[in-house]
Amino acid sequence: MHTASAMTPDQFHAWRKSLGLKQKEAADRLGLKKRMIQYYEKGDRDGRKVDIPKSVRLACCALSLGIADFDGTTVCREETEADVKTEDRTT
Repeated sequence: MHTASAMTPDQFHAWRKSLGLKQKEAADRLGLKKRMIQYYEKGDRDGRKVDIPKSVRLACCALSLGIADFDGTTVCREETEADVKTEDRTT
């Protein structure tokens, strides 16, 4: 069994920037408050270390792969700019 190391604050920040998301947008997509995004990027809250939970790390991975939601059976993908342009050409 492979055990991954925890995501660092710098890695979390880089993930958000790689998707071009503002802190509020990342929070909305992850189902979190903007304040939690700030804590994760800073790595602490009031002087205490803040770890990024595995559920958040997995959600980051899913968003990176274009997965917007999952109901247990169906994967809902994010609509990309390319999808919108293709749709515009076909209508």
